[in-house]
Amino acid sequence: MSTINSQDDDDTFKILIATDIHLGYLEKDPVRGNDTFVTFDEILDHAQKNEVDFVLLGGDLFHENKPSRKTVHSCLESLRKYCMGDRPVQFEILSDQAVNFHYSKFPWVNYQDRNLNISIPIFSIHGNHDDPTGADALCALDILSCAGLLNHFGRSASVEKIDISPILLRKGRTKIALYGLGAIPDERLYRMFVNKQVTMLRPKEDEDSWFNLFVIHQNRSKHGATNYIPEQFLDDFINLVVWGHEHECKIAPSQNEQQRFYVSQPGSSVVTSLSPGEAVKKHIGLLHVKGKKMKMQKIALETVRPFHMEDIVLADHPDLFNPDNPKVTQAIQAFCMEKVELMLDNAERERLGNPRQPQKPLIRLRVDYTGGFEPFSVHRFSQKYMDRVANPKDIIHFFRHREQREKNENDLNFGKLVSRPSEGTTLRVEDLVKQYFQTAEKKVQLSLLTERGMGEAVQEFVDKEEKDAIEELLKFQLEKTQRFLKERRTDAEEEKIDEEVRKFRESRKKNTEEEDEEVREAMTRARANRSEDAVLVAASSDEELMDMGVKGSGDSDDGLPATLTRGRGRARGRARGARGQNSTARGSSRRGRGSTSQESATSSRTYKPVSAPAKNMSILDVFRSSKREPSLSSSKSYSEDIIDDDSDLEDISIVPSYKANQRMPTTSSLSKRGSQSQTSRGVDFESDEDEFDPFQSTPTSRRRK
Repeated sequence: MSTINSQDDDDTFKILIATDIHLGYLEKDPVRGNDTFVTFDEILDHAQKNEVDFVLLGGDLFHENKPSRKTVHSCLESLRKYCMGDRPVQFEILSDQAVNFHYSKFPWVNYQDRNLNISIPIFSIHGNHDDPTGADALCALDILSCAGLLNHFGRSASVEKIDISPILLRKGRTKIALYGLGAIPDERLYRMFVNKQVTMLRPKEDEDSWFNLFVIHQNRSKHGATNYIPEQFLDDFINLVVWGHEHECKIAPSQNEQQRFYVSQPGSSVVTSLSPGEAVKKHIGLLHVKGKKMKMQKIALETVRPFHMEDIVLADHPDLFNPDNPKVTQAIQAFCMEKVELMLDNAERERLGNPRQPQKPLIRLRVDYTGGFEPFSVHRFSQKYMDRVANPKDIIHFFRHREQREKNENDLNFGKLVSRPSEGTTLRVEDLVKQYFQTAEKKVQLSLLTERGMGEAVQEFVDKEEKDAIEELLKFQLEKTQRFLKERRTDAEEEKIDEEVRKFRESRKKNTEEEDEEVREAMTRARANRSEDAVLVAASSDEELMDMGVKGSGDSDDGLPATLTRGRGRARGRARGARGQNSTARGSSRRGRGSTSQESATSSRTYKPVSAPAKNMSILDVFRSSKREPSLSSSKSYSEDIIDDDSDLEDISIVPSYKANQRMPTTSSLSKRGSQSQTSRGVDFESDEDEFDPFQSTPTSRRRK
């Protein structure tokens, strides 16, 4: 790594580098709730005092995908405090900003906006914690970008091919090509690198004169066969890689001997897991770039809560602990207390030299009790340190190495499945799903879905709170399998159908790109469901408020008593639309005419739709039912049957009870057609509480008449 002699001339870039700030982590904790906000404030304070040209963030600015109002407010407060001002920006952008920020409504860098006064621009990619989600694929960084406080770059528009176009910066005679790639699932990005689907574009003119800086947010250490990104996948023309996502601070640039570029891993600015990697002193970097030379200056963070960690192996102290001694547990507890007190003393000595450091440290004592020892009560032990440490419930961590023993080959290897990972190891949900089905018995294996698709759906359900992810994936795969069987004209025999389904599933497992497309389509459906549910809930809330406002005011048109509560949603709108019909229709469409308020309440309840529970049908049952009903064989032919309009039931009149009973099969068939239409559309209408079912109100209407 080349050094720089003059660091403050007109040709030198000064860049503050930080990653994984995780704003909002444990924000509800009474002790640690403000740690991330205080440290973020310190980072921006360093940027202002060192008069940097810009700040470069490597992802995971926020800890949650949907940060709270407190977190967003604190972030905006710090950005406005330190990044806005009259100090002029000394560098210029030469690249086409419409390409660099093509997904933004304001496709230009914020300091060039004439309505803003930016003194320190911030460039940031997104991480796996704050990545774009939802029907509109937005993330928290897009909110900051729209507000003009941050420049979100490195977002890929395609999942089939990635072209990384750099932001070209120039200050004096120094030119920087800034590349960025936001977080992408590691296995997918690994496969795209192998298939040569990732391209880093270079400037056409004088490409060797640029200092190439690349920011990435992926697994650097190997967590599986393809669950990481090897450094040799990256192009060798890069000069420096800023690697986010890994929390251990290794900010001093280290050279890759094969590709010859340098890698800097700033690590996180807050302790999010009590692991050895987090115990390393936290730093940010001040990068100086002049021409093709660079220098990284480490800046220690003073407001980070101190974290001390130590390991104990009880079997290594046979002179102190004998598992046959009845009082060995008390001896172990006393020994652990001595270790904790020693770590507290060390933390206090460090804090005396730094008054900005939080008072209560994080303490972790890992105890390996392999060898016949028994753990003591962690809860009782933690009570002694409630006022002295920031994590009293997590001070002691007992673990032991699993002893190997012979197992029957046919038994399910639960040991392999639930083996305790070392702390600091990232264990993903999709990995657990894959491990489970790889070791599970044949009778519990998946017959329709693939392990990979199921794992990604569960991951979306857990991490992004996509509550419909698994359901929509099941629906999508079922529809696709049904179409496949119909195209093959398979006989309605269970053995043949099972064989065709098995072949279809194996072909999908081999075609990973098609499987990725299926998962994306299912996730898009789930997000569309969530968006529609939110709209319906908001509309329902608004109408409830309106109902409360009109309660007791009366309605001269409807002739309702002043004490009655009006109907909700579409039911009310359609009742009004039924004026001018015969008296039977009008009487049944309205609620509570000539009845007491108690009857009206009962009638209100009967208008609420009753969602029939979905029947668990096998593939054979579905296939046979489709054979019996040729008119429903094509999803396209009946997808238009449901008309979501307030006037679709105006001409329905409620008949006497004996006629209603004759019409009930028609109702069930309509319900069946409607449910299939909803499946083909990918929209779940069962959550619509405002749906109006005229047949449901028939018994109540008869009693009133």
